[in-house]
This record gives sequence, structure tokens and C-alpha cells, in this order.
Amino acid sequence: MDNQSLQQRRLAASPRGVGVMCSFYADRALNAELWDVEGKRYIDFAAGIAVLNTGHRHPRIVEAISAQLERFTHTAYQIVPYESYIGLAERINAVTPGSHAKKTAFFTTGAEAVENAVKIARAATGRPGVIAFNGGFHGRTLLTLALTGKVAPYKIGFGPFPGDVHHLPFPSDLHGVTQEQAVHALQQLFKADIEATRVAAIIIEPVQGEGGFNPVPPAFFRALREICDQYGILLIADEVQTGFARTGKLFASEHFDVLPDLITFAKSLAGGMPLSGVCGRAEIMDAPAPGGLGGTYAGNPLSVAAAHAVLDIIADEDLTGRSQRLGDRLRQRLEGLRASVPQISDVRGLGGMIAVEFGTHEQPDADFAKAVQARALERGLLLLTCGAYGNVIRFLFPLTIEDAVFDEALEILEAALRG
Repeated sequence: MDNQSLQQRRLAASPRGVGVMCSFYADRALNAELWDVEGKRYIDFAAGIAVLNTGHRHPRIVEAISAQLERFTHTAYQIVPYESYIGLAERINAVTPGSHAKKTAFFTTGAEAVENAVKIARAATGRPGVIAFNGGFHGRTLLTLALTGKVAPYKIGFGPFPGDVHHLPFPSDLHGVTQEQAVHALQQLFKADIEATRVAAIIIEPVQGEGGFNPVPPAFFRALREICDQYGILLIADEVQTGFARTGKLFASEHFDVLPDLITFAKSLAGGMPLSGVCGRAEIMDAPAPGGLGGTYAGNPLSVAAAHAVLDIIADEDLTGRSQRLGDRLRQRLEGLRASVPQISDVRGLGGMIAVEFGTHEQPDADFAKAVQARALERGLLLLTCGAYGNVIRFLFPLTIEDAVFDEALEILEAALRG
């Protein structure tokens, strides 16, 4: 078995719409390292698109899944429930921001979590409208595509999308959008497109993921909270990519003095197993009638077992602190390269959720980002691009990465940036 033959089989067997970045095929992985079917080693700074904050095959996660395999693999929680789901909901209720009464429901994917958050918000408010932001990414289903603020490649050919979804500019100094302009756009939206009393929710990523790792300005987050309170609108924090220690906090919302009404999460919750959820104020979460929430695989027991292990690992190994320390080292290295790599226009992020942008708003340099990505891959470092123009490289290393492997990756990155 080799990469070339597998590539030919993939092209013949699966559709082109499932875009695949790499031309090599995984054989095994451990922590932050991955080996292909031909034995070549890679350092994984993609982590399954932010899914592996605890690394590949963490022993405690493997042990937890194995133990659950010996008991049962599936009942459908809404048919025959089990304690581990309840216990995980209790843990999430306790660790999410705020001391108010909360409830949590589990699903399978991030898109499912977002869709259900919108359903919950609509049920709680009796309103249809939802406001999202340019550059935001919320999923690939029709509703979450409507929320996603990026056309290519996600929306092309799939419309029309569900109605009563509206987009606002996301404030960014680098991209020439001030917080005042973003707030003004919201006020204009209420005048021109939808009255505030028809809006169920505003959904925002505390740090945009696919949009370019753009943290929301704290003052703007506060302004959204005030506007939501004024008009009875619910504030949804989409923490699918930012959750579970990626930003140096368990949830990115903890960086702000703003409490969302609902939080969506997924990705690194279960260490590579499919699991997502919505946590929110108890009275809001109880708005849907029995049967209104759920799913055949929602809260799968193997995934729930993995999630319990993930929460233990984050606490016991201080992955929030490690995220901050690794992020600081990466940021310092990138800032030190500005003088010799003039294409760098910005280095930003929170904790270990760091990105570097190339070019300017007037002339984004996606070609340079792709060249850096390709040179790094040749040297054995897996990187992802993002941003509205594809000119941003984001770093999603496992937070459990060994120091020696992290140092090796930084050397490869510097060489790739220098050309």
C-alpha cells in the first residue's frame, strides 16, 4: 500500500466535493506526530482541525474508550439513558462561564450543536431572526451555511439558504472595520432589514476560526451583550473551535467580562471522537418540548467516555496553562521574524490559538501563505491556512506536544517562512 495508489483509489471512489488537502495517507499517530503509509513522519499542527488538543491517542482516552467498549457501545440516550451522559452534562454545567443555573444537551457535530442552539433560541424567544458575522464559520448544513459568512468554497452551488439570517461586519483594525462601524451596522440592520423584536439570537465566535483567528474586541462583545439585553435577544458564543483549553482558558468566553446565554462546543471535547453540545441558561434550554432535541447518535457513550477523560487530562496536565505558554513561545518566534519576513502583517490570537497573516488588507498575500504551507509540508510540518482571502496560517498543535517536538516544529516553520 502506497500513497499514489491510495490517491488513485480515492479519486475514483469518492466525490471531488470532499476536498482533501494532503496527498499522503495516515497509517498511525501518537500525540503530535503522524506517520503515513510509506513511513514518513509529520509533526501535526492541524490536529484534525482543532480536534486534538489532547493529542493523538492519549493513553487515558484510549483506556476510557476501551473500558466503555466492554460495557455497551450504543443505546440512543433518548431511548435508554446512561449515567455518563448525565455526569458529563453536570461537569460542563460547572465549568462553563457563569454561576447561573445551566443545562447541557449533547449532539454529534459542531454544525448540529449550532443548529440546535438556533432551535433553542427560537423556541425560547418565539422569534425567527438570527444575526451572524462576516468571516464566521458555523458549519456545512443548510442552516449553518446560511450563518457562515464566507462563500467560497462552502456556499457555492448550494442555495437558496434558510431565511431570516443576517450578517454584520466583524470588527478588525487590520481590515479597516472599527467597533463603532460594526455597532452602527447592527443599528442599521434593525432599521433596514429586521426589527430587533424579531431577532432570536446573535451568534459570534469569541475568536473567529476559519475567518482568520480574529479575537472579538472586548468592548464590542460588551456592546453586543448590552444590545441583546435591551431587546431580549439571546447571545450565542460559538466555541466549537475555541473550547477546551485552546485559548489558554477552558472556554474563550472566559477572556471577556461577558456571559453568553448559550455556548456551542465540539471538536476537542472528546479527543477525536464525535461529540458536540449546547450549554445554556436552564430556563432557555428547557424551552423546546420533549422530543424537540436529540439525535440517534447524540451523546454516544464511547464519545462521552472520551470526553470525561479529556476534562480530566486538561485539569491534571494544566493544559490551559500549557496552551498559554506554548502560544507565547510561538508568538515571540513569529514577532522576531517580522524584520526578515516582510510579508508578515499581523500575529494574533489568544493563548495557543495563534495565527500569522501575510500581506495587507488592500493586498492580501495568499500565494505566500500557500508557499509557506507547502515548504513546511515538504519538511514534515502540517499547517492549515484560513482567512477570508486564504492569506492566514493558523496553528493548532496538540497542547500535549513534547517540548522537543515543538522546538523542532518552530525550526521548520522558520525555515519555511524564510524560503
